[in-house]
Amino acid sequence: MRKMAMMLAAGLFMLSSVPAYAQTAADQKDECLLASRNCMNQVDDIQQRIHKLNKEIQKGTRVYSPQELRKLQDKLKEADDILRNLERPDS
Repeated sequence: MRKMAMMLAAGLFMLSSVPAYAQTAADQKDECLLASRNCMNQVDDIQQRIHKLNKEIQKGTRVYSPQELRKLQDKLKEADDILRNLERPDS
């Protein structure tokens, strides 16, 4: 009986913590895109990088400062330029 009660309590505890984690994860800054920090095991192609940058820029000032948004927009422009250069046919 005790074992069953402990398992039930542990399950309820885990279920109650999931929504809080999901909420903080959605409003967090992406330090990898912003400052190349916490990038372990992240390898993106140029299109994935552009998609992630657009998604982060859409979060706006509720997550990022105006200076950080400018930095993300500069990185987006740079990624767009790289993509255009890669798509350009060789002459």
